[in-house]
Amino acid sequence: MNKILVGLSGGVDSAVAAYLLKQQGYDVACAFMRNWDSIANSDILGNPTLDGDQCSQEKDWDDARSAADRLNLPLYRIDFIEEYWTDVFSAFLDTYRKGRTPNPDILCNRYIKFDQFMNYAKEKGFDTLATGHYAKTGVRNGQTVLMKADDRNKDQSYFLAEIRRSTLNSICFPLASITKPEVRRIAEELGLSIARKKDSTGICFIGERRFRQFLSNYLPMKPGKIIHIDGKVVGEHQGVLYYTIGQRKGLNIGGTGPYFVIGKNVARNELYVADAKDERWLYSDSCIVRDVNWLADFTGQKSMHAKFRYRQEDQDVTLEKLDEHTARLTYPQTVRSVTPGQEAVFYDGDVLVGGGEIDQVSIGDQDLFQTIEETIQANRHE
Repeated sequence: MNKILVGLSGGVDSAVAAYLLKQQGYDVACAFMRNWDSIANSDILGNPTLDGDQCSQEKDWDDARSAADRLNLPLYRIDFIEEYWTDVFSAFLDTYRKGRTPNPDILCNRYIKFDQFMNYAKEKGFDTLATGHYAKTGVRNGQTVLMKADDRNKDQSYFLAEIRRSTLNSICFPLASITKPEVRRIAEELGLSIARKKDSTGICFIGERRFRQFLSNYLPMKPGKIIHIDGKVVGEHQGVLYYTIGQRKGLNIGGTGPYFVIGKNVARNELYVADAKDERWLYSDSCIVRDVNWLADFTGQKSMHAKFRYRQEDQDVTLEKLDEHTARLTYPQTVRSVTPGQEAVFYDGDVLVGGGEIDQVSIGDQDLFQTIEETIQANRHE
């Protein structure tokens, strides 16, 4: 009988995933991953802990244990705290230091859930690793591929774009073909205490918190000028690293505006904004994607779809493979707020072809952010 280890997070999705596999006759066990420790991580920094995460993590553990008991399934508890810090959180901070906007959930899936956790499952004698992600696997041209889930409102394949292709034959997604309301209905029928538990929207394994305050524990605030595209200083930011392209809320520029962020210069510690009605500075028509992780065979170029952030609608693009690690996406219709550091994920129909980090963003063959910088410097009024 196929032995399956389910990653049980303390949420309703993974609990129902475990139940469905048990109902299908598999030999199922569960494991709870603990990957963040405020005290241990503060010791790494040599600072006292400031984020107070211990209680929320222990609550998730209690919820996972309650669900496993209710389903009469064994539950392991494992720590990947050092691995998470080294492979995920440190890379997350390094990207922020460059003035880019990373996605830690994607790194977490690559290095923790489908790498360290996968290795743990194999060492324990399990054939397959399962999670509560809304995604599915299928076969194309005789090879296993990753695909969008049937519930397109909850599809999470975007977050799986960086997992290793070699893992696709050893993973399964029990929620591939059911909807979130159906998951909650099953949980209620089973009498699970987490049936109505709120979905997590925080950083992977770190949870929900005041993001700017949390980030300031690791990247100290450094106030600087907010400069309008016309060159005028219109305010002061709290730290240029904390803002992202297209952001409108949280600028706190009194008496003028509204504005949105169009760029930043980390070396000069300057944040660049434009009037909310002047959106042209947010639009690009092509980008270069680096460190591409290919999850399906692809050569040459082809029209397909892409996402430049999770909740964005699919965008029509032409994907061109420049080399094994680099691709160009072109989209003549233009797309708003394509942001360096974030993930571009490409789909051929429902099949996830690959994904990588957005590196250079252009409009009309000109680097968009270089054009913004040059425009501001030409108009500058100190």
